[in-house]
Amino acid sequence: MHCGCSKRLPAAGSRSGTSVYTVGSVGDYWSSTPGGSIFAYYLYFSASSVNPANNNNRYNGRSVRLVQHPFPEEELLTELFLSYYSARSNKRNTCSQIRFERDLSRNLIELWEDIASFRYQVGRSMCFIINRPVKREVFAASFRDRIVHHLLYRYLMPIFEPTFIYDSYSCRVGKGTLFGINRLEHHIRSVSRNYTQPCYVLKLDILGYFMSMDRTILYKMVMDTLRRKGRTEDVLFPYVANLLPKVIFNDPTHNCYVKGKRSDWVGLPPSKSLFHAAPGCGLPIGNLTSQLLSNIYLNGLDQFVKRDLQCCHYGRYVDDFYLVDSSPEFLLSCINPIRDFLASTLHLTLHPRKLYLQEQSKGVPFLGCVLRGGRRSLSRRAARLMRERLLEVLTFEQNPFQIRAVLNSYRGHVKTALA
Repeated sequence: MHCGCSKRLPAAGSRSGTSVYTVGSVGDYWSSTPGGSIFAYYLYFSASSVNPANNNNRYNGRSVRLVQHPFPEEELLTELFLSYYSARSNKRNTCSQIRFERDLSRNLIELWEDIASFRYQVGRSMCFIINRPVKREVFAASFRDRIVHHLLYRYLMPIFEPTFIYDSYSCRVGKGTLFGINRLEHHIRSVSRNYTQPCYVLKLDILGYFMSMDRTILYKMVMDTLRRKGRTEDVLFPYVANLLPKVIFNDPTHNCYVKGKRSDWVGLPPSKSLFHAAPGCGLPIGNLTSQLLSNIYLNGLDQFVKRDLQCCHYGRYVDDFYLVDSSPEFLLSCINPIRDFLASTLHLTLHPRKLYLQEQSKGVPFLGCVLRGGRRSLSRRAARLMRERLLEVLTFEQNPFQIRAVLNSYRGHVKTALA
């Protein structure tokens, strides 16, 4: 192994039921990592190949179940393989991924050696502008860096997931935009006694959230939580502790590759561009780690609203959050404490023009839908973007299968969201 140590494992074969197979020619060894409700990952090797990330039913017999890898480099290699499989999902046709896979074994081993020897450095990003659903600046990391992002996500998410409130909807398994819409409807029904009592909704937004996050505060939040939960003794902790500051404090604007024209940035507010961010502030939109870290950064706000302000009916999707109550006076009284908490604790600013307080029967726009008295409809912006996209596809697209795919996609989205 990389550490200069070695371990001899016999080719003991495997068992299924009462039968034993491939004794003397194949080795199968359980890891300590579950692969589902009834599955687990295991190491497979033979005279010609090695695969450290196989997945099989735990009913089947393997030679040994390791509680902990004796060498941290071995566990790191296993996690790196699993992170690679996760990173390549829906990315198999990108140029960066194809280049990496042309010499997959060498590239993965080189990345493993760089991380294991603490020599890893963040690579160059590609910057471009997207215009749907709104104009945004995106930084796309190289595929090599994406594997590292997934490695960090796989380590951090199980630790921080239990600390998040139930009504935080972004970048969490089993949640998302539709879940957020359903939860807002649930809160409105609860406060209004099934639409028989007055109910008011306060919606707030943060000005240039991703570009305003203080990286030093964020890094301290993450490391303090890991120490408080006793994770410093984890086998992978030294590698995570080395990678985290490199990812968090990386400034992707330095030496980035700009895709498109300078005119693409015309009309983009400075508060939405990392090129105009204050020193030491901002995370790139487009990285998996940025989505997770953004939830960690605002988790303190979630706890403050729920515990200190005693607002039970609260939810948040990234930086778009709402409070629901029967008293508009109570909701108005929450604005200044929230503004002060954001400014003093997180160095963030409430958006001055995105303050919305309305009785629910007047309509509440949230995540592309408008909720009004138990009914749902598409927001005007969502409907306009859908019409523009469909007109573009029907006008310029020549492939009938692509046209059908887009039409079915919008049909399914609208049917599900308005159900």
